[in-house]
Amino acid sequence: MQSNYESIVPTIREFSGSSVSIERYSKILTMVIAGEPLSAVLNALVLLIEKEKLGTRASVLLLSEDKQRLLTGAAPNLPDDYNNAIHGIEIGHGVGSCGTAAFSGECVIVEDIEHHPFWQPYKALPLAAGLKACWSEPIKDNAGNVLGTFAMYYDTVKSPTRHDLKLIQEAAKLASLAIERSRAMQFQQLAANIFGHLPVALVTTDNNWSVLEANPAVYRTLSVEHLPSFNPFQLFAPAGELVIRAMLNELERQQVWQGELTAIDGLANKIELEVKVTSFSEGIGGETRFAWLFNDITERKQASELIRYQADHDALTGLSNRSNLIDKVQQHIEQTNGQQPFGFMLMDLDNFKVVNDTFGHECGDKLLVAVAERLQQQIGDEVQLARFGGDEFALFIPYVSDADALESLAEKWRNALSHSYTLANGQKLYATISIGIARYISDAPNLESLLNCADQAMYIAKSQGRNRYQLFTLRMQQEAERHAKLLSALKLAVINQDFELYFQPIVCINTNKIIRAEALLRWQLDGEYISPAEFIPIAESNGLIVQIGQWVRLHAMETLIELKKLGIDIGLSLNISTFEMWSDNLQDKLIASFNAFGKQLSQGDYPYQGLTLEITESVLMEQHSHLIETLDVLREKGIKISIDDFGTGYSSLSYLSHFPVDQIKIDKSFVQGADAAKKQQALIKAISSLSQALEVQVVAEGVETQSELEFIKSCGVAAVQGYYFYKPMNKSSLFELLCKTSKN
Repeated sequence: MQSNYESIVPTIREFSGSSVSIERYSKILTMVIAGEPLSAVLNALVLLIEKEKLGTRASVLLLSEDKQRLLTGAAPNLPDDYNNAIHGIEIGHGVGSCGTAAFSGECVIVEDIEHHPFWQPYKALPLAAGLKACWSEPIKDNAGNVLGTFAMYYDTVKSPTRHDLKLIQEAAKLASLAIERSRAMQFQQLAANIFGHLPVALVTTDNNWSVLEANPAVYRTLSVEHLPSFNPFQLFAPAGELVIRAMLNELERQQVWQGELTAIDGLANKIELEVKVTSFSEGIGGETRFAWLFNDITERKQASELIRYQADHDALTGLSNRSNLIDKVQQHIEQTNGQQPFGFMLMDLDNFKVVNDTFGHECGDKLLVAVAERLQQQIGDEVQLARFGGDEFALFIPYVSDADALESLAEKWRNALSHSYTLANGQKLYATISIGIARYISDAPNLESLLNCADQAMYIAKSQGRNRYQLFTLRMQQEAERHAKLLSALKLAVINQDFELYFQPIVCINTNKIIRAEALLRWQLDGEYISPAEFIPIAESNGLIVQIGQWVRLHAMETLIELKKLGIDIGLSLNISTFEMWSDNLQDKLIASFNAFGKQLSQGDYPYQGLTLEITESVLMEQHSHLIETLDVLREKGIKISIDDFGTGYSSLSYLSHFPVDQIKIDKSFVQGADAAKKQQALIKAISSLSQALEVQVVAEGVETQSELEFIKSCGVAAVQGYYFYKPMNKSSLFELLCKTSKN
């Protein structure tokens, strides 16, 4: 609790900018320090203001405990009838000057009570008392909370000067000081009454550590019945003599110390205490006294340590978690000024999803625990291990950065982990692990890049067959940089529509005439054509393919309109990304884009019958009703559906009967060399004959030689596409070719 002096220091400092103010109100400050009753202090303040500003009749109103009403605090020169009438009035906007000031927390100046809207319901009272102007300043505590109002009344219509405003503000501050000091004194009296019931231990000692006063909580906390002395060197012995001496030195300098100390209670148990000790002088001789306030926080400390442990450790395996390991690595980098190389590995269980799906997540969790235990047995104390999440573990290997040494460790750990595991329930599982290795500083100059390098290396290890390790290489970095470059450029290309359509004709095998052309997306970056096989997966993985697909459809549909206007009767084939068919919502957007572009490009009916959409077999794996509905809607428009690259995916001729399909395209990997490969010939013949029986047209792509063409023709295939006839060409070349061939 603050002393009398401490409680008034803030207010004295507020007035320190004006020696005149301190001199003027020294009487009020003296009364406050002396602890005079609040009513006497407020009454003296009102009289002082009235003396300072002749013609003023002042008042102090106090805000009630429920903060809804104003109560009379001091108004010696206002009529009793008026004081009685406003005592208990509810505050609010427009409730006179004081009611409004208390409600808004702002100064309210009413120069003319009779005509001001705030006073209309109440003006009879002040006018009867001869009051014609009222200025009211809210009284606030240090936290800005309203405590009441200080008002100055006049018997004439009157506006305040700058001096008047300063005077009423200073009066409100002094009133605030008196009110807060009065409440503090009431609190002191209350504190004395409840001292014996205080739940926090409080003991006072002299400078010989003899106990002067102690409340019951002291004996409960320390588990003692008698406490003749309170020697910190004995009580806080577990904290150490150096800590105790440092505390006493701080007390001598600052008169206060606060912190946490380990103590020994009367039962010889260690307990954790939150301690605040204050030194002060008392009596004529000014002898030093100490007030010790302490609380048992043993359970809280234990809970805090548990929370900290849980925040830093994985709940399943007990290993450090991702954030904890990252913090440790970052601390190592900072402590060594970024100059000390080290190794970092990411490990991922192979085919862990199969374990969860086959044996259940509980079994999967037990496998993770078993792997963590085996890995802990293999690594030394200097290696720090963490579970990064899911089935991924990470190892921080300080001071080891040699590639051969890291690969040797990775091989050792891979061999140890890639064995059978007998779980607690008796279930036996065989697990393997893939490892990605990265080195600081040679592979990455910072932690974020290092994690990316290790992740890339682990991805390569998995893609190469799993159950192996992979050291990060410069080539991986170059590929990652190219991927990032292409992604950034691709985003800009989508905005600027920097794409081009090429077309490869599809030829009737019997007449050698062009019957259709496949629209192929092309993109140039810095004068280089980027292969669709490289940029399409990037667009799909980042969601850009939807916008790109819409661009392709619009420009292909425009091209079809131009061909019709030229009287050239051929169709166009468009590839639809698997991504655009993944969900019901995306399928609906696909249909909507055809509808929108059809209306945009044609005043009448758009010739949808000239379009063929090529989708991959993987789309058909999702055999759900909405996909069938989507394909039916497209076919109702006249659009044909073709299965692209048939034979390379989950090939099943049953798809041809279950789904609304008009055409299949035999992949070029089956066509090329088929003239000399009997198995390929058998497959092509089987596909062709069954498709014809199902009335599904067959197109063979990738035909490049005369012998391939003759064989395909012998199988009864209707149309071919390939370099034997035409390579992909831009639109102007296609139009030139079509105009030329249409004349022949």
